[in-house]
Amino acid sequence: MNKKKLLPLLALIFTSLFVNAQSDSNGVSRQTDTVRIGKIVIIKKGSNTEGIHSKIIFSTRKSKSTKAFSKVSTNWFVFDFGFSNYFDKTDYSKTGDFLYNRSGAAALGKSDFNLNTGKSLNVNIWFFMQRINLIKKQVNLKYGLGIEYDNYRYKTSSNLSYLEKNPYLNSLAAPSPIVIRDSIRFSKNKLALNYITVPLMVNFITNPANAKKGLSISMGLSVGYLYGVRNKQKSDERGKEKNRGDYDLERFKLSYIAEMGLGPVRLYGSYSPRSIFSEGLVMKPYTIGVRFSNW
Repeated sequence: MNKKKLLPLLALIFTSLFVNAQSDSNGVSRQTDTVRIGKIVIIKKGSNTEGIHSKIIFSTRKSKSTKAFSKVSTNWFVFDFGFSNYFDKTDYSKTGDFLYNRSGAAALGKSDFNLNTGKSLNVNIWFFMQRINLIKKQVNLKYGLGIEYDNYRYKTSSNLSYLEKNPYLNSLAAPSPIVIRDSIRFSKNKLALNYITVPLMVNFITNPANAKKGLSISMGLSVGYLYGVRNKQKSDERGKEKNRGDYDLERFKLSYIAEMGLGPVRLYGSYSPRSIFSEGLVMKPYTIGVRFSNW
């Protein structure tokens, strides 16, 4: 064969083998028009029976993959930041000896327990939150374990003090906690309560494939155990003080709880129908705030 005719024929055969080898090396059939390899899309066009007119186009378009929904998922270290308050349902004519009228001081009343709402903070740290699917990836059981910090900050007009033992009674008398109107004013005065808490909720989500983009609603109950109580005060006369005691507070707190999330924003709230005090005062606590959570 003439060399001038042989060289173009060899070039044509080589080009055909190269194109077909590219298809075979990616494990794709030659009949496939579109191939996706990771984030790269390869489109093969224009092949016909009369010659090789194949064209390969590269695209960096991202694959629209759907994340698999896990039946059991865990969220570690969820953080809450919000506000603590209470509904004061106390009958101040029936507080017994818990509100002690110190000689020469006016009797304590409802206004003395008014809170500075902007500084009465609720901070919670949940060691984990776990979600178990119950029905069709949209109804779940949600529970966890964490610590709740309720800080009830009194207004500066309030000068009440919590005492674990009444200093105005005979020393032989049985010790009993009291609240008195103190002789000085405090620039800072708050009652801080710490609970270790277990929440249990039923969770509803509208977008199981991506909970961050759908609506999520949770409702249920929580049980908290009181393990720390402090009356923290600050004044010019005494400086900083931190008085610890039980102050006739209830050890367990049962609360109705709720959570709502729309996209990345999540709100939470709680309300306890029982008073935080076992006797004397009737204060029914509630909280509201923002939850920093993956779902």
